[in-house]
Amino acid sequence: MTRPPLLRIENLSLAFGSHPAVKDLSFSVERGETVALVGESGSGKSATALAILRLIEREGGRIAQGRILLHGTPQLDLAALSDRQMREVRGNRVSMVFQEPMTALNPVLTLGEQVAEVIRLHQGLDRRSALSAAQEAFEKVRIPEAARRLRQYPHELSGGLRQRVMIAAALACRPDLLIADEPTTALDVTNQVEILALIRSLQAETGMSVLFITHDMGVVAELADRVVVLANGEKQEEGPVHDVFARPAAPYTQRLMAATPKLGSGAPKALKRADPVLEVTDLAVRFGVGGGLLPQSGQTYHAVNGVSLRIERGETLGLVGESGCGKSTLARAVLRLVEPAEGRIRLAGEDITALSAADLRAHRRHAQIVFQDPFASLNPRLPVHKLITEPALIHGRTTAAESRNLAADLLAQVGLPQDALDRFPHQFSGGQRQRLCIARALSAGPDLIVADEAVSALDVSVARQVTDLMARLQAETGVSFLFISHDIAVVERVSHRIAVMHGGQIVETGPTAEVLSRPVHPYTRKLLAAVPVPDPARRGTAIDALGMEIARPRLLLPAGELPQRFETVEISTGHFVAVDGIGEKLATLAGRTNRFPTSSDANDGVRQRAHEGAQSGARDKERQGT
Repeated sequence: MTRPPLLRIENLSLAFGSHPAVKDLSFSVERGETVALVGESGSGKSATALAILRLIEREGGRIAQGRILLHGTPQLDLAALSDRQMREVRGNRVSMVFQEPMTALNPVLTLGEQVAEVIRLHQGLDRRSALSAAQEAFEKVRIPEAARRLRQYPHELSGGLRQRVMIAAALACRPDLLIADEPTTALDVTNQVEILALIRSLQAETGMSVLFITHDMGVVAELADRVVVLANGEKQEEGPVHDVFARPAAPYTQRLMAATPKLGSGAPKALKRADPVLEVTDLAVRFGVGGGLLPQSGQTYHAVNGVSLRIERGETLGLVGESGCGKSTLARAVLRLVEPAEGRIRLAGEDITALSAADLRAHRRHAQIVFQDPFASLNPRLPVHKLITEPALIHGRTTAAESRNLAADLLAQVGLPQDALDRFPHQFSGGQRQRLCIARALSAGPDLIVADEAVSALDVSVARQVTDLMARLQAETGVSFLFISHDIAVVERVSHRIAVMHGGQIVETGPTAEVLSRPVHPYTRKLLAAVPVPDPARRGTAIDALGMEIARPRLLLPAGELPQRFETVEISTGHFVAVDGIGEKLATLAGRTNRFPTSSDANDGVRQRAHEGAQSGARDKERQGT
């Protein structure tokens, strides 16, 4: 006799007020199977997930019709259960990882207490045992310094680490079904592939089923057994992952595949060094960690350690690296939103390192920032015409009487209709809100825009529209971008040059095409190997990158002790690599041998390539002279 699926959804319809969100949806999830629910924002993916856990009512929605059958002992129709009965299901038989961890986590409780609460509720452990189990859960999802993280609060962690805490809480009770709503959206590729491998190993160990909601087709190809494609609340297509990728039948699925960024699709040509907008030299950022009554008894966290970079006018520098490597701290430091401990920052030709608050305020118009979460960045009480012109008013680039005309021009620049002038942020989609954030940044007339994970939470087609917009604005206005992202395929598409950050330092930088086609540093190689390929036939290639162990530098040190700084060598024109302190095995640098050199071999190899590059450059100059 055939076993019934773990979860069967039959003719499910959902609505928010009079607006239908999901229409007559049916699909199932077998035991031990991973089903990917894919589609753009507003397709009904998250609403379906909320309905399974009966959380949709708390969001103002309702189940209009249909059944949600969870098989087991006993078999349950989740759509018919009371809230008390659902409390026995949530977190125990069915768990969920939400998309935005900062919203889902309690800001006034330590992370350990929050995860321990789930364990105590469903497993009956005492507080001490539950905290011990919470630490084990942290370690399983590879949260560094797990014991210390138990005592921290959500705001003290990076976005990627907060998402790991959410995953640890969801997996703590070994559920039958894990609903993962965009769980890797905020993670870099190395952390993402570790989470995918973790989910796969737990499935093999426990027989857990997974309903994986995502817009990343590379993740779908890597993890899913079957795919359900939604658009406008209706199922467009369903089938085995290999069939859907090889022969997408629905026109919508075909468009979704076409919009997916693919590594190796090409990058903008690097610009000549001419007119730098930003020059950073030996920048360091440190944070004190209290260890007692006296600050000196604590430790120092070295978030950024001796970083130097340069961005030309009209250039985009892509900055990539894993969560916690210092990308966002570096971005804030170059804008003086956090104070550097040492180093020099020149912005638009002026040294801003030691400017007073008053002088710095006047200089801030030269650099603006676009954050990851546009909804949190926009004042919900202001209409659009005031929102996007506020920086221009502050810096005296417009008057209150002229601001509405400026707002209309800015909306036209970012491709939004004029009737948006009097609307409010909640009335826009995520992609439209990010366009508003870009318009707001442009209003100050900046020379540089820092885009900190500006498209990571957007669907692939919407992200493509936003990056195309950035490229067009750059061509029209000459604005420069520091583009921070964990999606290397997107970085390739928009960046003239790329910088790879690891352990607070830049370990490799150069023209995008050069670095991505000829990576030298072992961390860069691991980063590229971990990128999920949107092709199920190549499944496992990203997870293979987990075998490439790269030592993480110690960044939390006793007060007064400094971490090691790498030596940087130019191995070809504009291509720099950190060589001292690699400490890891590096595959052959010049393709001369199949053996894996030691750290000393790696450094010697890099220097050899640097010498060869210098000789080649000299020969080129001689030829040009003749």
